[in-house]
Amino acid sequence: MLRHLCPRHRPVLSCSWSRLCLLKRRLFTMKLESPEFQSLFTEGLKSLTELFVKENHELRIAGGAVRDLLNGVKPQDVDFATTATPSQMKEMFQAAGIRMINNKGEKHGTITARLHEENFEITTLRIDVVTDGRHAEVEFTTDWQKDAERRDLTINSMFLGFDGTLFDYFNGYADLKNKKVKFVGQAKQRIQEDYLRILRYFRFYGRIVDKPGDHDPETLEAITENAKGLGGISGERIWVELKKILTGDHVNHLIHLIYDLDVAPYIGLPGSAGLEEFDRVSGNVEGFAPKPMTLLASLFKAQDDVTKLDLRLKISREEKNLGLFLVKHRKDLRRADGPEPLKPYQDFVIDSREPDAAARVCELLKYQGEHGLLREMQCWSVPPFPISGHDIRKVGISSGKEIGALLQQLREQWKKSGYRMEKEELLSHIKKTES
Repeated sequence: MLRHLCPRHRPVLSCSWSRLCLLKRRLFTMKLESPEFQSLFTEGLKSLTELFVKENHELRIAGGAVRDLLNGVKPQDVDFATTATPSQMKEMFQAAGIRMINNKGEKHGTITARLHEENFEITTLRIDVVTDGRHAEVEFTTDWQKDAERRDLTINSMFLGFDGTLFDYFNGYADLKNKKVKFVGQAKQRIQEDYLRILRYFRFYGRIVDKPGDHDPETLEAITENAKGLGGISGERIWVELKKILTGDHVNHLIHLIYDLDVAPYIGLPGSAGLEEFDRVSGNVEGFAPKPMTLLASLFKAQDDVTKLDLRLKISREEKNLGLFLVKHRKDLRRADGPEPLKPYQDFVIDSREPDAAARVCELLKYQGEHGLLREMQCWSVPPFPISGHDIRKVGISSGKEIGALLQQLREQWKKSGYRMEKEELLSHIKKTES
């Protein structure tokens, strides 16, 4: 439940007061009272807030957790902001006998305190003094609005007091309510402070907006003008954001936008992507929780594109292998005609003998839009081949080469039977051959 404490809008001042004074007039507050908010008050958080009150330092919930709470969602991670400096926090926690996980926060402003078996990450309010598009030199402040000004999006720039008071300096609540994704202040300036914010804009667009297509032209222009700045951002940071875009809503719209705005070349995506294939596959996988690479593979024309992506983004070995597998088998590994359409996929899993083969095949079925076969595959357990080399030796065959050839022959017989033939029946084939 939200209870308003003050008006949403106030008249603009027609005087020569400072910009800071004018911006201060934009502060919007209201009261948040919800079960999700109340559920945050663990013993650890209660002890933490009491300590900050006792030492006369302000402490508030910050950023994404505020956004989630306003959406009626209990946040998975809660970040805190404070007027206390890192050194003041260290002194305060040491005096109270509170353990610190990260107590070297003088440079970046973050201290992690552990209370009642919980970790609390607390960051001093900051101002960006110098930025290079990747990193920022910061200066500590006690001005909540100044800290809000340096944040990327309005929906991420709000603070929440522990009495439930929302502090919103840049219309974040209105944008959240209206499902708008906007930068704080000028989009160009925010992007040039950290070029990764281009991808964060796309990511939150896929989380917040109901229907795709409504973008501020100035924002799109700022993205196009600064897309090349992503070339200097580490691949690991880009991959984190790109995966979230690929698993969010409006992914088809956003990937097309990434190409239309010339962002793709700077984040490792192929220049001549198969967007028609992507359109088809994005429809196939909708509602089936594909892995990010499953959808991304539709942009690749050859396995070499996966290798190039890996060089740029430093993806995991599992992700790379899935991409290589999908590009290689998306056309040749397909359903069979007749009563056993799933059998080619099952045979592939049996022959590969790799522990994650079945999971890869499930991703291929999502890619191909084979939803019925996907459900069958997810319920299928890989049967163990009932014959070993030891069993063949028992019937009098000792040559390693001959044993290997027989095992392969018997495996083929077993596969043809639909994996139903048992050990004795398979071994009887050896005896018949010998006689």
